[in-house]
Amino acid sequence: MAKEFNAFAMAQGQFDKAAEMLGLDPGARSFLRWPQRELHFTIPIKRDNGRVEVFHGFRIQHNWARGPAKGGIRFHPDETADTVRALSTWMTWKTAVVDIPLGGGKGGVICDPRSMSEREQERVCRGFIRQVASLIGPEQDVPAPDVMTNAQHMLWMMDEYEAITGHHAPGLITGKPVGLGGSLGRTEATGLGAVFCVREALRRLDVDVKECTASLQGFGNVSQHAARKLCDLGGTVLAVSSWDDEDKKPYTFFSKTGLDIDKLVEISDRFGAIDKHKARDLGYEVLPDTAWMEQEVEILIPAALENQITGDNVHTIKPTVKLVAEGANGPTTPEADRALRERGVFSIPDLMCNAGGVTCSYFEQVQSNANFYWTDEVVNARLDRIMTDAFNAVADLAERSQVSTRDAALMIAIDRVATACRLRGWI
Repeated sequence: MAKEFNAFAMAQGQFDKAAEMLGLDPGARSFLRWPQRELHFTIPIKRDNGRVEVFHGFRIQHNWARGPAKGGIRFHPDETADTVRALSTWMTWKTAVVDIPLGGGKGGVICDPRSMSEREQERVCRGFIRQVASLIGPEQDVPAPDVMTNAQHMLWMMDEYEAITGHHAPGLITGKPVGLGGSLGRTEATGLGAVFCVREALRRLDVDVKECTASLQGFGNVSQHAARKLCDLGGTVLAVSSWDDEDKKPYTFFSKTGLDIDKLVEISDRFGAIDKHKARDLGYEVLPDTAWMEQEVEILIPAALENQITGDNVHTIKPTVKLVAEGANGPTTPEADRALRERGVFSIPDLMCNAGGVTCSYFEQVQSNANFYWTDEVVNARLDRIMTDAFNAVADLAERSQVSTRDAALMIAIDRVATACRLRGWI
């Protein structure tokens, strides 16, 4: 029987390994292994049919030594407190590795927005904010979109917070619509940031992106923009996977000559679910869900959920794969991570690879608080510089110390957070 996956146990295991490498003292280790604050609550809403349904939610703040806690809010039917704990921990390291002045937090609601009307989703959003309003804010904790949440959800949340507090607070939340405190470039930032890292990794591997093919898991916001950017750089995307609402399971969509990402977007819903019938009409093959990982490509980008590349399936990854870029949070288990490294596959760890989103969220926060907004060109240029600098710092440390890129990223991040905690006198 396969061992039950626990994201928080994995996050703590990663931390313990990096802390040992750093020689972190026991007090610092004990403090940084756990969230500083957790809030668990219920959200009762009235469904459109008049029936009351109660949803369970969480807001977990892992650490705020370097700045306000920062992290998304996820709506997912399989959400758990341990997953949110892990994600809040990873957010602390993520903001630190790209060296922006924020901490780590995460929120979640156990619900499925795909089965809810817009009115019902709005009630959940407003109910969430009513539960956490006293513990969030521009100087405390700044939420953002995440799995199955979007700009409209953020706007409802901001509006509810402003109604409660009685003052304008665009810096409360990021991922808002442009024109209502949102930043240009935010929607595509996570995908772009991942591909900026891929570009730098290929340079180090002396591989021309124009000779590369890629396969991506997921077709949500991150995957769509990563695929587009990769194609813009000259690469070819052969496969993506996507959830199918009709069959309630994912499929992989494949073309040996390359997928047209814009056409796939046209036949997808707002959650990135691709219509398989229309995909077949475009001439694309519809394959089993795990087929995205089994293609003869140079680049794999898992950009969906955690625990996707495991010890049980890592052997299905083809020898052609040179690079795995983690667009999702925690998609590779430690066992699979070791196997990939032994095979010489270059891995770009999640806390660096998908940090483009939180970096641009930081840009949005700065712009909202200053009430002065930047152009697309300024946003993307600053994002490119921060992601490139972070990648090179991690890759240099990994090479210099002969450790994995994941360990190097964690070592840089943990050292920065521990230093901030010491300077504050916490540890």
